[in-house]
Amino acid sequence: MFIPTTKNEIEKLGWKQLDILLVTGDSYIDSPLVGVSVIGHTLINAGFRVGIIGQPDIRSEIDISRLGEPRLFWGVTGGCIDSMVANRTASGKPRRSDDYTPGGVNNKRPDRAVIAYSNLIRCHFKKSAPIVLGGLEASLRRVAHYDYWSDKVRKSILFDSKADYLLYSMAEKSVVELAHCLRDGGDCSKIRGLCYVSKSAPDRGVELPGYETVRCDKKRFAEMFALFYRNNDPVTAQTIFQKQDTRYLIQNPPQACLTQKELDEVHSFDYMRDAHPLHLKDGRVKALETIRFSVLTHRGCYGECSFCSIAVHQGRIVISRSRESVINEVKAIAVHPVFKGNIMDVGGPTANMYGFECAKKLEKGVCAEKACLFPEVCPSLAIDHSKQIALLDDIKRVPGVKRVFVTSGIRYDMILADPKNGTRYLRALAGNHVSGQLKIAPEHSVPSVLSKMGKPGVQSLLKFRALFNKYTKEVGKRQFLSYYFIAAHPGCGKKEMLELKQFCTKELQYTPEQVQLFTPTPSTRSTMMYCTGIDPLTGEKCFVDRSSSGRHKQIDIVLSKPEFLKHGKGGHGKKR
Repeated sequence: MFIPTTKNEIEKLGWKQLDILLVTGDSYIDSPLVGVSVIGHTLINAGFRVGIIGQPDIRSEIDISRLGEPRLFWGVTGGCIDSMVANRTASGKPRRSDDYTPGGVNNKRPDRAVIAYSNLIRCHFKKSAPIVLGGLEASLRRVAHYDYWSDKVRKSILFDSKADYLLYSMAEKSVVELAHCLRDGGDCSKIRGLCYVSKSAPDRGVELPGYETVRCDKKRFAEMFALFYRNNDPVTAQTIFQKQDTRYLIQNPPQACLTQKELDEVHSFDYMRDAHPLHLKDGRVKALETIRFSVLTHRGCYGECSFCSIAVHQGRIVISRSRESVINEVKAIAVHPVFKGNIMDVGGPTANMYGFECAKKLEKGVCAEKACLFPEVCPSLAIDHSKQIALLDDIKRVPGVKRVFVTSGIRYDMILADPKNGTRYLRALAGNHVSGQLKIAPEHSVPSVLSKMGKPGVQSLLKFRALFNKYTKEVGKRQFLSYYFIAAHPGCGKKEMLELKQFCTKELQYTPEQVQLFTPTPSTRSTMMYCTGIDPLTGEKCFVDRSSSGRHKQIDIVLSKPEFLKHGKGGHGKKR
């Protein structure tokens, strides 16, 4: 069912007052791939009365007041995407479109949505129930952080929003604990996965350099991030705290990862896989095209790409769903009234991490001085693609399913590191699960830049490319690899982009049609390099081009056509 978003829906349920009211920067899409929907259904399953308000007008009290005041707390999220990323390009220009807004026009999500919605609630509900922040925007801004759009180090969003609590990471367990605690009058300050503000420092924990220090001292800011990053593992992390004016931000250790049974339960709820009719009357929601009939098989990512926020938000431990849970979800999709037979994606943050994890990591936590995949794949990981191969085969056999695609991206170095089942998996992808093109993300080709990104070298890319082309030819299909590249990443200058251009032309025989301009987003290793010129995890200095003209010239270098293409002697755009 839809979580109530209108007064009429609440009355039909016989509810007099909501316990919890969730406010989001997206239109309300009821899907297991939308965080606010998952949290809402989790709370309802725990016995609480929950409502959702999507994209309230911050210029009026009409939207924010339509469901009344909740008894326990307001939950505020910016949505599936950080509102500044959703609203601004890497060049700082306003984005015209928004996939999570009805009609697609980007005119309903405010900048810094979490702060804007918190202020809206305080404005119209004096002495209201507590405000609890959650979701990606709050999670990545929970400690002092660099904000690219203001070019400043900002305080925790908990301070700027004047909210009461912040739940970081994937908060199903934490939010239910908090709801019980507020209902029963308990002490919320002990809940794992929670941040709060205190007048005094805790007796135990790791103190981060204070806000006044890190906003002026880049070296200390880099040191702060290293301490923060290394205390994100649920097995080993300690309480961390940071002085930010006369008070302290307290971050309790992370909540334990969901078990497979708990993750299965999250995906068993009765999701509508649609936008609420209240929003659809204003036009279609483009994000539905991608997520409506996609299946999430696991959570977390140990890739640790330096520019990616997943390691900080979802964590570096991969938890996989059971085969039965996934198949049951596909069966539910297959009888959906608008399903046409195509499962658009089976995967996760990285599709081929399903079904295995490092046993040592699960018991003792992530390695402090060692990454799972960089610079080489750790042998302790014991990569095995067999479970995903079997899962894809099982999904294909569900009545009503015609095609099953893998579009969420894969790690090609992991395929090569699995001598038993890696090539079997790639052969299965090429034969049955690619819709025209397979997305991979080498991001660059120059070793010094790749090391800053935490990405594998080009030799594994070239080996993978040869295998993919071989298996594609064997099945007689016309399909291609789609390469993602980043320009102006820390450590990259014009020289490195020229080398990337040469690699694309000579080795890949490919002219990129699109290159992403590096966007510094809060609480990533790459953003810290951009801000400080220091790699926070190694202490090494790092070249950074911060000028707008220099950053855009790096894109132009890669997008320009080589001379033999300009004179009409070859194909253009995609792979030749």
